[in-house]
Parts: sequence; C-alpha cells; structure tokens
Amino acid sequence: MEWEAPAAILDVRPYNDADALVTVMTEPHGTHRALVRGGLSRKHASLWQPGNLIQARWVGRLSDQLGTLTAEPVLAAAALAMDNPLNLAILSAACAVAEGALPEREPHPIVFGSLVGLLATLSNDPAPLETLIHWEAALLTELGYGMDLATCAITGTNENLSFVSPRTGRAVAASAAGQWETKLLPLPPFLTGKPGTPSGWRDGLLLTGHFLARDAFGIRHRPLPAARTMLYDRVAALAAESKQP
Repeated sequence: MEWEAPAAILDVRPYNDADALVTVMTEPHGTHRALVRGGLSRKHASLWQPGNLIQARWVGRLSDQLGTLTAEPVLAAAALAMDNPLNLAILSAACAVAEGALPEREPHPIVFGSLVGLLATLSNDPAPLETLIHWEAALLTELGYGMDLATCAITGTNENLSFVSPRTGRAVAASAAGQWETKLLPLPPFLTGKPGTPSGWRDGLLLTGHFLARDAFGIRHRPLPAARTMLYDRVAALAAESKQP
C-alpha cells in the first residue's frame, strides 16, 4: 500500500545511526509516523527538519504498519525561521503541539491547512504569534474543546469582553466578573478584533495553553510540550520588557 500527499514535518527522532522515525501531518491522513532511511545522514538531514513542508510518499505492506517515508522538498520553513529566535520558538511549539495533541492517522484538514499557512509566514517580522494562537484555538475546536468568545456567559452582551472562564471556555464581560475576576483568564484584545500587543500575545498563549494542557493533552495524560512552555516564557519576558521606559 502507498500514498502521496503534501505534508508538514512535525517530529524527527533517531532510529539508529543513520535512520530516523519521522512524524508528518497531511490533509488526508492526519499525523503519520514512519521510518526514513538515511534521514539523519549529512546528505538528507537538512530536509528532515521539523517545520519543513514536503511532498511525502509513504509505502507499507499493510495500512497499519509503520512503513517507510520518502520526500521531495517544498518549503524549507525551518531555514526561514533559523535567524529569528522567536520565530524558531513558534515553529518548535506548533510542531510539538500538533504532534502531541492530534490522534495519529485521524484527518483534520482545517488544522493542517492553518498549520501550513503558519509555517509559510515564519520569515515575517514581526513574528506570527497571533497566527499561532488562532491556530491553537482552531485545533481545540477541531478536537471538541472550542472556546466561545462571542458573548458574555453571564449577561449575553458582546461588549467589553475581558475574561474567559477557565472551566467553560466562555467569555466574561468586565462588568460581570465581580469577585471571580482573579480566577478568570484574561481575554487578549486581539481575539476580539483589536490590535495585538506583547502582553496580549502572552495572555493569548496563556489562554490556549490552559485548554491545551487541560483537555487536548490532559485527556491523553501528557504534559504540555516543553517547546510550548518555553515559547510562553519567551513571550512573557518580551511583554515584561515592553513595559520598561
């Protein structure tokens, strides 16, 4: 059996001295792990990097086997991000979240399409943090854990939405937060159509990170990936620096 499709490389792990176990994501086949012969060799290592977009070809005797993977390059997104530490952190976090949160071999076309769009922007300055956070929110929705940020869960208004319930994922207006304000998650203004700021990016990562950790990863008894945690720490530091005179 075999298939061929555009793919994003999510994870590359050593199998032996030269071969690698590679996880890719495609639109029709979801996340898929396979053996890449010579994937760690000097000749091929630059191709098999997390974040790169490829035209992948999988071959296996049976559909449920590990199988082998070959590829042709499409976009070296890893190289595009290499000179920008923040963009490289975004790439690492997105790949780790997709690899860890999505069930293997379960198609999620919307998540795949948005991931490809994100990876294609990694040469941009400023970094595509808002694109990442919107992608994480879409991933949560695809998995059945979507947030409802359209109206206040208490009053029904769509004005001055400032918080999100960490339990229900529903928005809460500032006027309705009351004594629960300290227990609510901040709703970053850019998620309601306002301009983004470093503190808003930090709060956005905190928001989606909460539901990723509790639901997408928690239900699989996995922690939030280290790459995602490191991205939050980097953006939190950026937000703190931006407040300095």
